[in-house]
Amino acid sequence: MVARFDTVFHSGTVVNHDGVARRDVGIRNGRIAALGTIDPGHAAEAIDCTGLTILPGVIDTQVHFREPGLEHKEDLESGSRAAVMGGVTCVFELPNTDPQTDTAAALNDKLARAHGRMHCDHAFFVGGTAENADQLGALERLPGCAGVKVMIGAANGLVPVEDDPRIAEILRGISRRATFHAEYEPRLAARKGLAEAGRPETHPLWRDETAALQATERLLRLARAAGKRIHILHVSTAEEIALLAEHKDVASVEVTHHHLSLTALAYRRLGTRIQINPPIRDDRHNVALWHGIADGVVDILGSDHAPHTLDEKAEAYPGSPSGMPGVQTLVPIMLDHVHSAHMTIERFVDMTSHGPARLFQIAGKGRIAAGFDADLTVIDRNLSRMITDDWIVSKAGWTPYAGLTVFGWPVGTVVRGRRVMWEGELLAAGTGRPVRFLETLEPAR
Repeated sequence: MVARFDTVFHSGTVVNHDGVARRDVGIRNGRIAALGTIDPGHAAEAIDCTGLTILPGVIDTQVHFREPGLEHKEDLESGSRAAVMGGVTCVFELPNTDPQTDTAAALNDKLARAHGRMHCDHAFFVGGTAENADQLGALERLPGCAGVKVMIGAANGLVPVEDDPRIAEILRGISRRATFHAEYEPRLAARKGLAEAGRPETHPLWRDETAALQATERLLRLARAAGKRIHILHVSTAEEIALLAEHKDVASVEVTHHHLSLTALAYRRLGTRIQINPPIRDDRHNVALWHGIADGVVDILGSDHAPHTLDEKAEAYPGSPSGMPGVQTLVPIMLDHVHSAHMTIERFVDMTSHGPARLFQIAGKGRIAAGFDADLTVIDRNLSRMITDDWIVSKAGWTPYAGLTVFGWPVGTVVRGRRVMWEGELLAAGTGRPVRFLETLEPAR
């Protein structure tokens, strides 16, 4: 018998546009060819998924893999290995490398570095700056570009664009959704003295909720004036959630698993290890973020994977760098929240697959549907595991969640029909490809 499918994942519970049901998934030539009841004998390879749940591949649209220039913290190979070990099939990488990714040459350099080394599919943001504002309309349309990312408050590595006229110029010149880190630089500069030496718990006092709100207010005003779409990264305050609920026509919202899972009390135990921008805040903000998820204000989840070595993190605050690993823990931490009934598995899929594909117009990803790339995140919702530093394959080698026992675990990462990770083992190295986008599809040749 000639096999009708290359692979069939059979007897698993599939979460897709039809809901949650037991289905088989047939794959041919890297794409989903059929759903339903499929005879495993009709496939060259049959994977028994009894007791497992099959999700559309998880897409993490905010990671910092540090290459080029900062490879002692992470590189494209190690960061993408962490991604697939954690069940992530696709990543968007940020531009604050050294040099930063703000030219066509720098973007092409990253794509060349990724070829044959990255284990998941990928795209790269181009940094929007005061110097390249007039070039961004062309840069955002290059193959492999996820869009334009702009800092309007100082953080590690990317020069902020502080003035309204230059932000307006950036928005006028682009057509895709622009992505922003929103903290108001003048307020950060004025309050820097509130960051007390050796006391990382003062980080949210320095970079307070008003700094975040003022920046988001500015961006909304400028986006409306330009008639453009914006995406606000790592929203961390109750005030922003309330404001953004009134502007969903122009603004989309990301939250991170760090801001959903940690509160300011954790500074006592973890200190600078949980120092990130914008900061981990108190319970009031954490509760508001969860309400934003329940109400549909929040569109997607991102890890904001931003690794530093433990030696760097051990520097005295505020000289210590902001950021922590996250791409490998995104799925297990959020599955634990599903287990605890903080959110449904359908909402998790909406925020990690459907949402990213919709917001960024990703071609052929984000759904388990015929004709789409066969990107799958296979999980065991009944498997309980303790997260340990030894499990982390990022060059950082640590996680703020070490010692935490979670319920729900990624057991398989499938990228375009190929099992890249299965039961904790890397099976297919260096097979990641650049992501395609509906807004910038190249003509057939």
